[in-house]
Amino acid sequence: MSAAHDSHGPNDGAAHGTMRDYVIGFILSVVLTAIPFWLVMADPLGDKALTGGIVVIFAAVQIVVHMIFFLHMNTKSEGGWNMLALLFTVVLVVIVLSGSLWVMHHLNANMMPMSHDMAEMP
Repeated sequence: MSAAHDSHGPNDGAAHGTMRDYVIGFILSVVLTAIPFWLVMADPLGDKALTGGIVVIFAAVQIVVHMIFFLHMNTKSEGGWNMLALLFTVVLVVIVLSGSLWVMHHLNANMMPMSHDMAEMP
């Protein structure tokens, strides 16, 4: 196999991380895991909905950190196709999740069992 056909050659266009990038990514990942863990265990905010929202935000930021520092995703890798595939996946996941939540909300609102007072009405 020649060097021109080597899939991991120096001219494949993919960015390879340095040790510094991996250490920064690891430290950010640990911090982005430890803070939500502390928020849930210590409950300093006192509001479970607010705590849940903050944990979800930390999770989204951690996904971005993993994609940048460990998966080396950027607009330049593989001619931008990685980013386009990621964008399509995110749009698809948002559509599926929002549609599922919408259906579950309407099923809950429209198919709740009747209360005792409503059952006695003629």
